[in-house]
Amino acid sequence: MPQLPKRLLSIDVLRALTMLLMIFVNDASSVTHIPLWLDHAKGDDDAMGFADTIFPAFLFIVGLSIPLAINNRLLKGDTFKQVLFYILTRSAALLIMGFYHVNLEEYNDDAAILPKAVWALIITLCFFLIWLDYPETLSKVKKYSLMGLGVTGLIVMAILYRGGDAKHITHMHPSWWGILGIIGWSYLVCALVYFLSKGRMPILAIFLVIAAGINIAMHTDLIDDQFPILGDMSSVALTMFGVVTSVLYAWLFEKNRTKQLWAIFAVAGVLLIAGGLLIRPYAEGISKIRSTPAWVFICSGITLLAFEFFIYMVDVKGKANYFKIIRPAGTSTLTCYLMPYFQVYLLMLFDVEYPDIFNTGIIGLVRSMATAFILIWLVGLMEKRHLRLKI
Repeated sequence: MPQLPKRLLSIDVLRALTMLLMIFVNDASSVTHIPLWLDHAKGDDDAMGFADTIFPAFLFIVGLSIPLAINNRLLKGDTFKQVLFYILTRSAALLIMGFYHVNLEEYNDDAAILPKAVWALIITLCFFLIWLDYPETLSKVKKYSLMGLGVTGLIVMAILYRGGDAKHITHMHPSWWGILGIIGWSYLVCALVYFLSKGRMPILAIFLVIAAGINIAMHTDLIDDQFPILGDMSSVALTMFGVVTSVLYAWLFEKNRTKQLWAIFAVAGVLLIAGGLLIRPYAEGISKIRSTPAWVFICSGITLLAFEFFIYMVDVKGKANYFKIIRPAGTSTLTCYLMPYFQVYLLMLFDVEYPDIFNTGIIGLVRSMATAFILIWLVGLMEKRHLRLKI
């Protein structure tokens, strides 16, 4: 397996910026009278807004990180079983959290014992109890007691859950897997492919072609039925684009051919965008909601070019301090992702609403961006006190 440095600051910065923008666009979704290009495009539109580029960028970054994380574990001396256990437990954590978040969307306040806000806050707190990066100085009794409390809390919340509508009350059940769940399944597949193939580029490239090919085939009616869980393979393809990019970077780095990186990545990024635009008329247009091939290719190209920019700015020019203010979003990303759940549901619990002026137009967008920065700042404070999730 080709080796890169143990940690690439460019990936951390790109991840941090993506998380900042993810919080921003999610918060801005409740703001009215904003530019059309900034929001998500509708499901039946042949269009893509800025917000539609954020999640695929995150999947691409997950792929970038897979080779680094697995290689670092192997360098530490982890056995095959230990690395496999690491991959499976990380995936399981994301799937569990995604499963609870999906059911949160269907929560029925009238039928349930607990208000939706209370249920949401409790499950989020339980996530922290279970997956907190506990200090090594903490006794095992305290650590496992807190983790056990978190597990018990999730079980109780599952028992108390009521969803659906008045005519059809439901208990917790899988529908789709939510953002974290999609990341979990994509990570599981791509990490296993990378690990079992020992990072061999030909195998990774073949799997990427298969995943992208299946996505194209499903949107051109060559394949009728979607895969169980993995759907049309769009998320897997986006993650594999990141894996292949990371391995290619490692190979160029190892061969001392990094000067060629700029042309290779620039050409690859442009070709991916051009390929998306070319296939757009023949594969159901461009749409995040329908996860069309054009969306997959264009977003992969955009993220690849952004990654190249941050390699130059951060890894080559050493300008990581330019992005210091959002650094916690790149190093405590899962913590950062969950923080808006505290924000949103605490406001809901105490029936606090922003004045209309802060939910409209430019002022609303400024408020959403300020919210993102404040939450990242809070995560930075938590990080200093070793309060961060680790899976």
